[in-house]
Amino acid sequence: MIGAWMPALGQINLSPVLGLARHAKRTDLPSAPAIVHESFRVARALLLVEPSAKMIEVVLNDRLGKKVRVKCNEDDTIGDLKKLVAAQTGTRAEKIRIQKWYNVYKDHVTLADYEIHDGMGLELYYN
Repeated sequence: MIGAWMPALGQINLSPVLGLARHAKRTDLPSAPAIVHESFRVARALLLVEPSAKMIEVVLNDRLGKKVRVKCNEDDTIGDLKKLVAAQTGTRAEKIRIQKWYNVYKDHVTLADYEIHDGMGLELYYN
């Protein structure tokens, strides 16, 4: 497994990462262990990149005649959703309560954890 991606690391140009100029003197170059450590850090960062979360659209109905459509990510929290709704409606985010039937959604839980999907309708209340 390691041998599969190690040859590719030798071909990565580390000059922009390390801040090296092409005209740098030999004494200005970092030591070999520093370059190896930096190349492993870059490789680890490249391998650990996760795909971005899927964008969804949530419809919030305040049952007073206003429907708000908000585009957000699945990994956003309910608190983030409240901020987006507050920006569209002009209401402070602290005064907004989002629920579905009798389940009041908590601010720190993500939409994916509540299984809120694209096009889903939620209830919007003002405290």
